[in-house]
Amino acid sequence: MSEQKSFDYWDFFAGEAERSGAPLYVRLSQGVGGDPELRAFAGSVRKGQPPANVLFAAVHYLLLRGAQHPLRRFYRNLNGKPVEGEDPFPDFRDFLWRYRDELAPLVATGVTNTNEVGRSALLHAGFRTVAKESGEPLNLIEIGPSAGLNLIWDKYGVRYARGGESFYTEPRDAPLIVECELRGDKTPPVGRAPRVASRVGLELNPVDLTNPDARDWLKALVWPDQVARFARLEKALEVYAREKPEIRAGDALALLPNAFAGIPEDQPACVYHSMVIYQFSEEMREALDDFLVAASLRRPIWRLALEGTLQGENPLTIGRYHDGRKEVRTLALCHPHGAWMDWRG
Repeated sequence: MSEQKSFDYWDFFAGEAERSGAPLYVRLSQGVGGDPELRAFAGSVRKGQPPANVLFAAVHYLLLRGAQHPLRRFYRNLNGKPVEGEDPFPDFRDFLWRYRDELAPLVATGVTNTNEVGRSALLHAGFRTVAKESGEPLNLIEIGPSAGLNLIWDKYGVRYARGGESFYTEPRDAPLIVECELRGDKTPPVGRAPRVASRVGLELNPVDLTNPDARDWLKALVWPDQVARFARLEKALEVYAREKPEIRAGDALALLPNAFAGIPEDQPACVYHSMVIYQFSEEMREALDDFLVAASLRRPIWRLALEGTLQGENPLTIGRYHDGRKEVRTLALCHPHGAWMDWRG
């Protein structure tokens, strides 16, 4: 009987990067995973933060701010025609040691408050499903919204595409149209977005978009092979500047009771989160679930979630809490950044 291979974080991240179409980060993950010194350096991140995301963002941050080094040749967003057929890892390793003094505090303090606007394509479909079951208008509480770009998901349009077919949400003339490939033979609900009565984000480390450092870190968290994400982020920042949704700073679990207290009991309440719960401890996950179960004794509550699994899947799930019980089902399997969706709802 063969011995089961133990879990290795860097192997896992390389697999995630490969599934996400990010070949640069595939190779860099493999290189760091095989280098004890770099593994230790990346391991200096804050508790609960993923080392690969923070390390790669720190390097990307310095490059975005003008650091000159041969490593730039491999970054598609910085060099429209990146070098191919050459291993980027030696230059990456050299960059780390050459800029170690600048990188160390970024790695030690950085947080992965990525705000991937592509996920709004998934939220559109999810909230239409919620509204069909709960009625309108919706009252939304987002856990871990980062800068809040997905708090205003309904201000963007979506084009779902399958082969030569396109399916649009309203409005068709939105300032940002998010593209999402459909896989499988089912089509998510489209048309107008549900009405929203209130929305608030609960964020431990809110991003101040008026701060140039914070804006650059947000951009650095975007993977450099995926240039379309940068253009999408810039447009979303323009929309955000007009909308400015409310974000409350602090521990989401501590802020939840007050957030719920502001929602009329005759209107539907929905908690949602995307790629956030992996940073929660098991006790925190249980506390969130226990709170929603208890709160459902007074009113039904919906929960929309996009979270990854160790098997590499990213299901979009809908949960309904009512009378102290919960029911959860999968609506879709998705790309973690919203590039594609296999609708199951």
